[in-house]
Amino acid sequence: MKLGILVNTDRHLAEIAGLAQAAPARGHEVVIFAMDQGTRLLADPVYTGLCRLAGVSMSVCRHSVELHGVNVEGLPAEIRCASQLQNAKMQHMCDRVLVL
Repeated sequence: MKLGILVNTDRHLAEIAGLAQAAPARGHEVVIFAMDQGTRLLADPVYTGLCRLAGVSMSVCRHSVELHGVNVEGLPAEIRCASQLQNAKMQHMCDRVLVL
């Protein structure tokens, strides 16, 4: 199963991290897309470190980053700065999508 996590707030880091660790441990893939206020989590190394977990891929909405003044310098290369097209692809390819 492929699990999508749409992160549009900065309030659920513990839940996001827990899911990103537990799902691959059970053989599932995780795709994370951050937008709106969720881009603020890019300042937290716990959040950005999730991109290095096996079975986890991450991307972020470039427009939201600019809108919220989030600094993306020094982000791990595994986190892709992209457009809402990446969100649409996640919605299409994932079996389930959680919005946090």
